Amino acid sequence: MADDSRSRDNNAFGSYAAIGDSFTEGVGDPGPDGTYVGWADRFAVLLADQLPEHDAFRYANLAVRGRLLDQIVAEQVPRAKELAPDLVTFCAGGNDIIRPGTDPDEVAERFERAVAELTSAVGTVMVTTGFDTRGVTLLKHLRGKIATYNGHVRAIADRYDCPVLDLWSLKSVQDRRAWDDDRLHLSPEGHTRVALRAAQVLGLPVPADPDQPWPPVPPRGTLEVRRDDIHWAREYLVPWIGRRLRGESSGDHVEAKRPDLMPL
Repeated sequence: MADDSRSRDNNAFGSYAAIGDSFTEGVGDPGPDGTYVGWADRFAVLLADQLPEHDAFRYANLAVRGRLLDQIVAEQVPRAKELAPDLVTFCAGGNDIIRPGTDPDEVAERFERAVAELTSAVGTVMVTTGFDTRGVTLLKHLRGKIATYNGHVRAIADRYDCPVLDLWSLKSVQDRRAWDDDRLHLSPEGHTRVALRAAQVLGLPVPADPDQPWPPVPPRGTLEVRRDDIHWAREYLVPWIGRRLRGESSGDHVEAKRPDLMPL
């Protein structure tokens, strides 16, 4: 199996580029200026903290919400190769997997070709599995399909010596509080826990355990749960279905928030 915990000389990376879709862009974790923060930005801070004070850490986030695997490969992989950072995180294929009729075996073949391209041009490439969707109303029926894709991602990581950010095994994000109101993207706390786990994968010290238990909450009544479900369907599910029917993407006309390696 792929080794999920890796270390580099003195555990330090001088540059990092994140590529992917809404998960890596940080949707669900809004910042004060209106742009999203997200786990990759938070992970970049943890990486920067490993460098001596006089060393500049540079970070790019090329991810754009709604992107499919082939779009990420066409738009973001060449840019990541051009930047040639010490570390790339590559999370892609999730939007493909949730589409009806897609084959996780075929998606994984395309994912592997991209991994091969990246590992030949940059430093370390960290790949990411999908979440366990047992508690996600809209996606729970895809759990087996996601698990199949995850198995491929791990096998690819073995072949190309990539560290694995295993989101399936991160139990803390199975709590409802780890997710935004849309139930498809992480909340700020969920993004924080993923960032901590990513640092752990590289053997970096972290200020908190990403799998630490959540504080207890009082039980919710059936009426309250049903009211929340109705609100969610009206505010998020119906618009999502509408975009799918119209062939639109939430990422239409959206550009990468950090297209260059810039100091934090």
